[in-house]
Amino acid sequence: MLSFLAVQLVFPCTGLRLIANDGSVIFARTMEWGTFDLLSRVVVIPRNFSLQDKGPNGENTLGWKTKYGAVGIDALHKDLLLDGMNEKGLTVNAFYHEGYAVYSTFDVKKAAATISEFGLTAYLLTNCASVEEVKQTMNKINVIGVVQVAIGIAPPLHFAVTDASGKTIVIEFINGVTKIHDAPLGVVTNGPTYDWHMENFLNYVQLETPLSQRKIEKLSDVKFGGGNKYFGVPGDLTSPSRLLRVAAYASTARSTPDGKETIYEAFRILDNFNLPVGDAAEGGGDVDNATLRSATNWTSCYDTKNKVMYYHTLNNRRVRQLNLYELNFDAKAIVRLPLDTRKEQDIDNITTKLSTQ
Repeated sequence: MLSFLAVQLVFPCTGLRLIANDGSVIFARTMEWGTFDLLSRVVVIPRNFSLQDKGPNGENTLGWKTKYGAVGIDALHKDLLLDGMNEKGLTVNAFYHEGYAVYSTFDVKKAAATISEFGLTAYLLTNCASVEEVKQTMNKINVIGVVQVAIGIAPPLHFAVTDASGKTIVIEFINGVTKIHDAPLGVVTNGPTYDWHMENFLNYVQLETPLSQRKIEKLSDVKFGGGNKYFGVPGDLTSPSRLLRVAAYASTARSTPDGKETIYEAFRILDNFNLPVGDAAEGGGDVDNATLRSATNWTSCYDTKNKVMYYHTLNNRRVRQLNLYELNFDAKAIVRLPLDTRKEQDIDNITTKLSTQ
């Protein structure tokens, strides 16, 4: 039985978009949840499958038949997708937005056009093929908060959406109003609001000038061991600092020829944002140290051109993949698989190989 109502939840996720030389678009993210195991699974949702969302008291809200097949990662052993990609290359990723997300008030008269915050990812993935379609869809629906018993709250979320063209938006809910922000940099973390983050970049315009060219006497003679472009970028774990840092890393990412190679770069960059359990749970409360080896539960990468999902977890950093072209999206039921077959690191023991040399 999960009961963490007294815990201050911390969900400091980081996401970025990278584009390869052949036009392949990658969206990748870390998933932090520094208190207990989210019990997440890989989920495959077929086409022409009926889904039904629920309201605050179990009322039927928006119901639909899926147009597109999709894959993603769920939570709490429910069909609550936290991120995913559909067969058209659209990705949707939920990020915590504590202190800022305020959803619409539930109106039973508008139930048929209302969806919960946790139902939104699956709804957009199974109905939309592009960012423009997502914008049109968001104008037609109301998003409400529904309390999840395991965590005792309606999770405050905002959403990053990227399509196969590379276009990225961030969807937020401010005082009951849906706000959609274009996100040309393709990066996202948590609060404050996305427009605030964009304004905050103006405080760091000096970083465009390499350190060796800044007008400080004899600065060019000082050796810092490389990385001078990042001098002055904040190194703390707050969401404003992480957004600045991931934007800096993404802007200086190495040139990659295709999606497969860009996956390496995405994982490499996001390795800088893995969080220890202690750092993520600093708000207080008990941490399940028996099952949590890291606050970064998983890191997922979606190749929107080649339609491949990649991920590794806190238990096993071996990268696993799911090729959407090889899936049966005409199946008659949702398929669920554990993220980890065994919750331990996959280690290749090369001792015996050496002994045969």
